[in-house]
Amino acid sequence: MSIGELLRVIVGMLSLVALGTLLRAAGLLKAEDARPINNVLIYVGMPALIFTTVHPAPVSADLVEIPFIAWGITLAGVTVAWLLARAMRLPGPTAGAFILCAAFGNTGYLGYPLAAALLGETGLVRGIFYDVFGTVAAVLTVGVVVAGELGEHEGRVNPLKELLTFPPFLALLLALALRSVTVPGPVSDWLVALSKIVVPLIMMSVGLSLKPRSIKQRLGAVGAVGAVKLLALPLFALLLGRLLMSDAEATRLLVLQAGMPSMMLTLVIGLRFKLDVDFIASAILVTTVAAVFAVPLMQLLT
Repeated sequence: MSIGELLRVIVGMLSLVALGTLLRAAGLLKAEDARPINNVLIYVGMPALIFTTVHPAPVSADLVEIPFIAWGITLAGVTVAWLLARAMRLPGPTAGAFILCAAFGNTGYLGYPLAAALLGETGLVRGIFYDVFGTVAAVLTVGVVVAGELGEHEGRVNPLKELLTFPPFLALLLALALRSVTVPGPVSDWLVALSKIVVPLIMMSVGLSLKPRSIKQRLGAVGAVGAVKLLALPLFALLLGRLLMSDAEATRLLVLQAGMPSMMLTLVIGLRFKLDVDFIASAILVTTVAAVFAVPLMQLLT
């Protein structure tokens, strides 16, 4: 896939973000409508996409390695972001938002379609393993612990329970467990149809959630998020890929996923644990727009 085609894919996704923003501006939808849309994605769309992609796909040795490398990249991001948050003396809820946005990328919502467009079906399967066993597992354990420590919520949360009750994670386990079972045609067709709602709904949900006016107030911190998420982590992934992976396409996948903009799920976690949600929305907007330039740049280096 050429850089021009990659740019076309990213710009197309951003146009769906703009559509969500326009729907909110026109009063047809509200920012609060992003929550039920996200529920449809988490409980219906993404499980269907993951199952229909992984179930028929061959499982290779590098699929086992990729989640471990993803964890290494993510933990490096958490460490760097924590040090930067302390250096900037961010208050607890903002520090928690900063760490989540800098360390956890949109490896599912944006990563899946980009991996498929750039690296084909094999790239998509690798991207799913990076996302579900790497990013999602980390954000629902390490990320939840960070949010619980720095947020202003009440009560305690069990990270293991969060992971084991997360529908996309369960869909991946089910797809692996049923690999030897033939899925009936009507069921398979139904799941494929459900999986097609994922990308457009995700992008419109981002548009509904964003508040561009709040960016000016946090420009320095949001810029630091972008530097870590879009530059430092994919460069670290490139180093790890060249050291640990024998397949150049697998390294390209690592760089792609490590350089995804801030994760949409961090907005859900931020709401639950009373983090600085305006900061999270600002970071998602800035890193998503900046990804138009950063993702092709990082791919040129691989």
